[in-house]
Amino acid sequence: MPRLTSLLSLALATLFVPAFGQQPGANPARPGTLNYVEGQASIDGQQVTARSVGRAEVEPGQYLATADGKAEMLLTPGIFLRLDKNSTVKMIRPDLTHTEVSVERGRAEVEADQLYPQNRILIDQKGGQTQILKNGLYEFNADANTVRAFDGKAAVYTGNDLQSNVKPIEVKGGHQLALTGERVKPVGFDKDRTQDDLYRWSQLRSQYLGEANVDLAAEYAGYGPAYGYGGFAPGWAWDPYLYGYDWLPVGGPFFSPFGFGFYSPYYLYGGGFVYGRGFYGRGYGYRGGYGFHGATGGYRAASFAGAGSHGGGFQGGGGFHGGGGGGGHR
Repeated sequence: MPRLTSLLSLALATLFVPAFGQQPGANPARPGTLNYVEGQASIDGQQVTARSVGRAEVEPGQYLATADGKAEMLLTPGIFLRLDKNSTVKMIRPDLTHTEVSVERGRAEVEADQLYPQNRILIDQKGGQTQILKNGLYEFNADANTVRAFDGKAAVYTGNDLQSNVKPIEVKGGHQLALTGERVKPVGFDKDRTQDDLYRWSQLRSQYLGEANVDLAAEYAGYGPAYGYGGFAPGWAWDPYLYGYDWLPVGGPFFSPFGFGFYSPYYLYGGGFVYGRGFYGRGYGYRGGYGFHGATGGYRAASFAGAGSHGGGFQGGGGFHGGGGGGGHR
């Protein structure tokens, strides 16, 4: 009987291995990992597709470029770089404590949802370098040579200030700075009127990631102490329903500059109140409750107070296909 019990326990443990762990064939996420692509994009001239997501990385000295398409690249956990069409960025240094990219052509937006004191996020452009100081949304335009902060605060070093002790120029939310090589003052801009296609695309990506985070964090919470799982590793976690990496913070809740929430499994497991525009525009009080999604074998959150959500909204929907499995650019 003990042997039978052991075999049964082993079988159950195998059955309940979560579907949300590391995707087979996907790389551990590091700064420079490709997280989403649509349309035409390449790394150092080699085409990347949806199948490259989770597998392709932009190494130091390499270029991520788009033609008629867009791409999303991971920086440090909680920070996303999104590249507009007909744009190019170069990876300078992909370290966790020193992450540096150069915007060579077109435009890129950076969504910063969490910055640690040890993080040094640098964005280079012709005539200047920007260090992101606070959570927020930033746009870098290589063609116009401007830095724009929709939200947050950045320190901009212009011209020879990079090698000097001159105090950088602060660019706060609602302001932009032209990199002319001279020390000029930031000027205000209308945040509502500048919400163009890149902004809306970045907002939608943030919404998808925020909504998926609720399910992903709930899965880890449900597969936690009650199932003998000792914890989770904060940072980038592969979500097979999203077909990409999502962000799991250690605390929370954290909110993106668009207002979408990111939650820790610990926060949900403790019965924290989930609220944010990211989950279909409504607030949800999380009260546990889990079920198995029989059609896929995946383990999904089943009960949110006032919602009755089964958490299956990201299975084949939202335009996420391909992902970390299969062949792709290496």
